[in-house]
This record gives sequence, structure tokens and C-alpha cells, in this order.
Amino acid sequence: MQDRWIKSIPVRLTPPALKDNTADVDRLIKGLEKLLGGGEVTMDLSLSRRIPFLLREHHYHMEAVLYQDHSSWRLVDVFPPTESGSVYGVVVDLGTSVIALRLLDLVTGEVKEESSFLNPQIQAGSDILTRIHFAGQEGGLRKLQTLVLMRLNEEIHSMAQRREIATQKIVGASVAGNTTMTHFFLGLDPYWICRDPYIPVLNRPGLIRAGELGLGIHDRGGVLIFPNAGSYFGGDLIAGILASGMNHQEEVSILVDVGTNAEVVLGNREWLVACAGAAGPALEGGVANMGMMAGPGVIDKVLIDPATGEFHVTTIKDSPPVGICGSGMIDLVAQLYLAGMIDIRGKYVPEKCSDRIQAIDGVQHLTVVFSKDSGTGEALTLSQAEIDTLLRSKAAMHTILTTLTRMIHLEWKDFRKFYVAGTFGSYINPRSAIVLGMLPDLPLDAYDALGNTSLAGATKALLSLRKREEMDEIRNRVTYVEMNVNQEFMNAFSAAKFIPHTDRSLFPTVP
Repeated sequence: MQDRWIKSIPVRLTPPALKDNTADVDRLIKGLEKLLGGGEVTMDLSLSRRIPFLLREHHYHMEAVLYQDHSSWRLVDVFPPTESGSVYGVVVDLGTSVIALRLLDLVTGEVKEESSFLNPQIQAGSDILTRIHFAGQEGGLRKLQTLVLMRLNEEIHSMAQRREIATQKIVGASVAGNTTMTHFFLGLDPYWICRDPYIPVLNRPGLIRAGELGLGIHDRGGVLIFPNAGSYFGGDLIAGILASGMNHQEEVSILVDVGTNAEVVLGNREWLVACAGAAGPALEGGVANMGMMAGPGVIDKVLIDPATGEFHVTTIKDSPPVGICGSGMIDLVAQLYLAGMIDIRGKYVPEKCSDRIQAIDGVQHLTVVFSKDSGTGEALTLSQAEIDTLLRSKAAMHTILTTLTRMIHLEWKDFRKFYVAGTFGSYINPRSAIVLGMLPDLPLDAYDALGNTSLAGATKALLSLRKREEMDEIRNRVTYVEMNVNQEFMNAFSAAKFIPHTDRSLFPTVP
């Protein structure tokens, strides 16, 4: 509790008298500053107007809620002392495809509830560039901001109702997202983010009052917005670094978060180097007609018997298969290669595919799940063109990793830990990614799936002043490399489109 930057503290004041005619607001501020042991306390004029009535209504005994902004404390509100004293906060992972949020008890640190939902901005465009174009149209930017805030506020209100918590007792929030999503959330024009020389409006939003944003918590609550380190390196990865703790380690490690982009950071407690590149959508499951985001009935694991050609698929929640997610796609294509059904170029080998291969509109398709076994009643198939797209995405991923590693004169053997973040990282089979040549050929125990590090890091920063300060330290230490103009990246990309790579020495354990 000592490290909290949002606090609920009991305060009991001596009522005024003829010999003690201190003003009401001054009396409260003086009492709070004494309890806090230092630091100026300020409050908004709107709250000052209510203080005389609140002091007398509560007989000068109340719970005061404050948050620390740099060296001063801002008073959010005062509540009756008969209440529990608990106050709450929300943590938001502002994903391009999926938004996740968490309701926290800010006193105990307990997670009260978690939920996630599709980002409603998808109706304006499934990818960032389409949304940036939409934002440039009349009223477009306001529409994108409103879509997110309305849906977030609905979810916050629903959470509060289920937990029987007044939204006025939700007094703080932290939000982590990529640079463009942060701009949309704040209503900032992202026009120059995708244009040379790729410049955001701002990188360090800091603390903003909830009322100024329109976020559905206490109007005077503090909202911490994670900073960005570059046009394509956002607060979600800053939160990921914070969650992983790699910035405290002596040994060099690597963190990869695959979402709309593949965001990568290398480093240790002495230095951090980061970049981002467009490898994500195909690896999220967007490459194939049957591609889907992770959910019930979505294939997440595939095993092919090389002797019989029999397919064994595992779905989320063990429901009948309806589609495949990114990790399932990687499993599938790796298994097709190991079974000899595709060659090093990713091209189908018809004689190995038996009755599963067919031509549809002149393009070869492989049946992964026959219609009788499908949850949709229709066969789930993978086309040659879709494999080609996946291999371009995996090549981009590999090239991002190798280009950045070579720039700082390191080799794969120099890494002791390889952290994989996000939903993609929760389900991925590292061995399949190695077979494809997407991830480096490291011992499997080097890989550590961390889940949603954006949400985890944002939670740490909401609960701890030290972690909030560490967030800024990480941002200041990160050296961001712009891959969009890196010639070595373009030269290495074509060599990485083969399975696992044209240079087989890079993948000694792959057959």
C-alpha cells in the first residue's frame, strides 16, 4: 500500500470554531498533507464547491481518495467513512482487434473481473492503415474515438453492476495500446504516423482526467496512458517489457508481441533496442478464409501422422472445428512440411496429399477438416495462395528478428530467454514456429509464453508508483529502429520465404 499512487485514506478533522476559523478547503488540505507526510494536495474548483457540505454531512470524518501526479496529490473525492474504503481501477489493453480490460481493487490489488471484446473500430476497417484513412475523413477521427469509448464504458458499467460497485468508486485507470490506437483513444490525428518520416502527435500523454477523455469512471479520476517509443512501437510493448522484467536482467533476452504488427525488443538492464514490422495479421489467423481469432471451436493445434496422412486437430473448448487461429495455422503448415505434403517453397506435393487435394477455381486447396466433421457443415480448406501469404508473414517475422539482432552484433546463442507475448504467444507451439523458420532454432526451454503482457504491465503501473516511474524509464531507454527504411531488411526477406530458410545452417534441428 505504501507504493500506491492512488490512495483511499481515512481522515478525521477537528471542526471549526471561533478560535479556529480555517477555511473548509484549507482545513481538509492541511489534514491530508499531514497524513500523507509531504507533497502538496490540490483539488478542482468543482470539488471545492462541495467541500463545505461534505465536511458537515460526514461530521468531519470521511474517506479521501487522491492520486499522485508528479510531486503533488490531486483530491478525487471524499466518501462517507461507513463505506468499505475500497476503491477500484480499470486496466485496458487497447488492441487493434480485441480490447481486454480488468477491474481491480486498488487497495488490495485483487483482480475482481476480466473481460474482452472485439474492437468496434473494426467496422471502420480491420487494419490500422484503413482506420487512419477513415480518420482523415470528415468526422472520422471523432467516430473512431467514440466507438471505443462507448463500448469501453458499456463494459465498465456492466462490470461495476455485476460487482455491485458504484462507478464513482472506480477512481483510476491505465491504458496501453499501440501508437495509433492510443491516438484514436485520445482523439489525436494519426495522419503523419504512416507517412515518412513517421511522426506521432505525441509520445508521452501522461496522466489525464477521466472526464476530459469521456471515460466512464469518476470524472476526476486519473487515467494513465502508456507512452510510445516510435510510430510502430507503442505503449503495449512498453507494458510488455515492464511485465517481463527483462529490463532488470543481466543476461540478454528478447520479447516478441505479435498482433497487428510484430513488435520486437532485445536487451537487458543496460540497454533496450526495439522495432516493429508488418508480420502480424497473417499470424493472427487473418491469412486464410477459415482464419479466425482464438475462440470456441477454433483449431489451435494440428498433428499429422506422416505414415498415414491422418489429421488430428485440437480446438479451443473442444468444440467442433469452425476455423483456425494463427497458432493453429503455424502448426498446420509446419506439420504439412514434416509430412512431405508441401516442399521447401511451401508448394503442395499432390501425390502426398491423396484425396485431400483439389482444385477450386484453378487454385489448389487442401481439405483440413471434412464437412462431416466440421462445426459449420462445410469443409475447412487451405489454399496454395494462403500458404504463400503465411510464408511471407513468417519471412517478415524472421527478418525483423535477424535484422535487429545483426544490427547490435549478437547471435541467437547469446539469448537466454525468448519471451512470446499476446494471445498468439499463449497458444503457439515454438517447435512449429522453428520448423517454419519463423522463430530462431533455440532450445525449447528458452521460450516463455507470457500471455497478455500489455494488460499485465498496465496492471503493475496502476498499482505501483515505482512501476509507473519504471514505465517512463523504459520508454527513455528504448532505442527504436525504423524498419520501413532498412535496406538490409528488404534484402534478407526473400531468403526467409523458404521452409525453414535458404540457409539451412540456421536451423540445424529441422529435418
